[in-house]
Amino acid sequence: MGLEFGVFDHIEPIPGQDLDQIYADRLSQIEKFDAAGFYGYHLAEHHSPAVHSLAPSQNVFLAAASQRTSRIRLCPCVYVLPLHHPLRLIEEICMLDHLSGGRLEVGVGRGGVLEAYFWGSDSDLERNQAKFAETLAIIREGLNSDELTFQGEFYNFDRLPMRLRPRQDPYPPLWYMRNVETAATEGMNSIIVGTLDSFGPNVKRYKDLWNVHQGPNALTVQGTEPKIGLVTHMVIADTEERALQAAGPAWEEYLWNLRAPRRLEAERRGLQQFTGKSENPRPAGLPDREADTQYRTAEEGAEQASSTPEPGSAIAQEKSANFRVITGTPDTIRKYMDAYVETGANYFVCAFHFGNMPAAVAEHSIDLFIKEVMPNYA
Repeated sequence: MGLEFGVFDHIEPIPGQDLDQIYADRLSQIEKFDAAGFYGYHLAEHHSPAVHSLAPSQNVFLAAASQRTSRIRLCPCVYVLPLHHPLRLIEEICMLDHLSGGRLEVGVGRGGVLEAYFWGSDSDLERNQAKFAETLAIIREGLNSDELTFQGEFYNFDRLPMRLRPRQDPYPPLWYMRNVETAATEGMNSIIVGTLDSFGPNVKRYKDLWNVHQGPNALTVQGTEPKIGLVTHMVIADTEERALQAAGPAWEEYLWNLRAPRRLEAERRGLQQFTGKSENPRPAGLPDREADTQYRTAEEGAEQASSTPEPGSAIAQEKSANFRVITGTPDTIRKYMDAYVETGANYFVCAFHFGNMPAAVAEHSIDLFIKEVMPNYA
């Protein structure tokens, strides 16, 4: 399989724009992706007090997208499983899989404990992880059974009839974000964030662990080659200068939206368990997100330690929270893409619209990417 293309999105507020217009612009973009042959559209889930997701119910938005498209696959990425009742999620997955004509793909994750706290869910770190694992097990079983029997720590079901079944067999493809080791162990496709330098070793790690846990060159349970991709935020323009000018304010707003509102709300309420070093804790025993030295050559390790280009370089990157933005002309993006292909990845994940970026800026990037970049790698 050659390189395929996807889109990762948050859907953030844009000053001066009503919510219905923001939705309308995104749906128009998805129609473009559909017509151009993009594989998938991946939509994040975040909730108040976060501000960087105006589509906290991905299923509602993706149901609308399913009626405006015919080919692109629609993927919540991710469902924050500890915040969902597994039976309700099973039913909605089945509905959306049929409404989309079998084009649903399902991303799963545990989310952060701060959102769990505000939602009245279990905000204990280890119990949150346990609830994620139990909910995932129930979803897999319920989507693939006529009856559901499950005895767990959080949920118990006794021969409950599963009246709805997904269109895809045995269930829609699964994705795990930000940790290739978990994805490979669980037999899921993977999307991660970070730099291109760290991505190459993680591609190796994913493929090696897939062969160990799923079998040499094994396919997914749906019979497809597993996908591995890196989120690449980008702004493409007719000149390098215009691209940088368009990216700067939008990127600053994106990073503020991503990090500040939840932190400020926790500080305002004196929730010290969610501030400082405890702002984004991880449960014990989870594999590292970054590939360790066994997947790196000495050259790769040196590159990772010193590879942040200066602003204004051919490929400009701004660093924060492991996210990056690439700016430039189509020729600049093609140079980046050439290096991306060398990692051995088979999925390229674009993020075109972020922060307070006007829709016209994102759509110009999309048009240039479709016309002048994609044809070189399809």
